[in-house]
Amino acid sequence: MQPFIEHARSLAIRSAVRPEEFARLAAGQSPQVLFITCSDSRVVPALITGARPGDLFELRTAGNIVPPHDSGHPTSEAATVEYAVEVLGVRDIVVCGHSHCGAVGALVRGDDLTAVPAVRDWLTHTTPCPEGEAHDAAVTEAVQNHVLTQLLRLRSYPCIKQRLDDGTLNVHGWFYEVHTGSVSRHDVHSDSFQAL
Repeated sequence: MQPFIEHARSLAIRSAVRPEEFARLAAGQSPQVLFITCSDSRVVPALITGARPGDLFELRTAGNIVPPHDSGHPTSEAATVEYAVEVLGVRDIVVCGHSHCGAVGALVRGDDLTAVPAVRDWLTHTTPCPEGEAHDAAVTEAVQNHVLTQLLRLRSYPCIKQRLDDGTLNVHGWFYEVHTGSVSRHDVHSDSFQAL
């Protein structure tokens, strides 16, 4: 924890050296992109994209799951998506899955999650189970299929459907390899993930 504390202390010093950069952030936010990804500590959106503070509006969930819009009760994920689209006016949404995903791996392998009931119940939002090889440690195919399911879910949100229909919003599926740092995106024409 100590290195994080030291960094937090030095941030205040750096902000005093560049006050205009930090003052700009106090004036409000206008991110261009809603970046939906996994809570996994190896996935760092700013590292992947080179984003600076204020560039990305982030939604991080176990397994980068977007729950169904009509789930019957409000969710923080739906509220975040709605706020990003309706209030902040993001122009793009990226759903970024990653290799070696514990959530998707547990689903594909059929792991017993009774010891973590909240995780087990959260993962029920992934229905149907992502297709992919259970013996693949990177769970590449399963994660990529899972990303596509989340994109379909997003398209069912009324605020997103409307913005997609009027051409003011784009959605993108990305796959990040934690062991190489490479990123690929889903190409709708070939229906495959291609290197960025």
